[in-house]
Amino acid sequence: MTVVLFTFYAFAVSTLLGGLMTVISRNPVHSVLWLILSFLSAAGLFVLLGAEFVAMLLMIVYVGAVAVLFLFVVMMLDVDFAELKAEMSKYMPLALLIGVIILMQLALALGVWGFSDGYQGRILAPVGTATNTAALGMLIYDKYLILFQLAGLILLVAMIGAIVLTLRHRVDIKRQSPVAQMMRDPALAMELKDVKPGQGL
Repeated sequence: MTVVLFTFYAFAVSTLLGGLMTVISRNPVHSVLWLILSFLSAAGLFVLLGAEFVAMLLMIVYVGAVAVLFLFVVMMLDVDFAELKAEMSKYMPLALLIGVIILMQLALALGVWGFSDGYQGRILAPVGTATNTAALGMLIYDKYLILFQLAGLILLVAMIGAIVLTLRHRVDIKRQSPVAQMMRDPALAMELKDVKPGQGL
């Protein structure tokens, strides 16, 4: 067994194990951690396929943003998981039926799976001398440069529009004025009261 094959099987088993433990873990924090392991293993599989750009996107977007957001939300919410599990047990027969149907569909699809002639040559043939990230960069910043810049401009205009719509000054909302707070006269802002013992204001 070569190193590449061993690494593939290690990442594949880790991905499947992480996905399985995400579903069956009793602690939701542990489920999110298993999900992160599954994402990392899938990124390793993408690296083995030569798609390192997609692997880095998976690491940055899903592991660095989505999974961490899930983790923060799960840890911040005070959810009664015992009550949720009691509610879930009512739907267990329907869930098992749907799971069996999905497994049957997967078995039917994989049973007729086939490869066309010469697929090994197409998989092993190099796409070009450039790496995956360099090829994507040449495609985005060379062939589709105008469209890429226009997409960035549209996103910039949408962001500015959202900020302008959110920050419009309305009369019925009281806002702070830092300049007025700094320029106020302390003699007019404070008033000393001589409160006698046993009496309130």
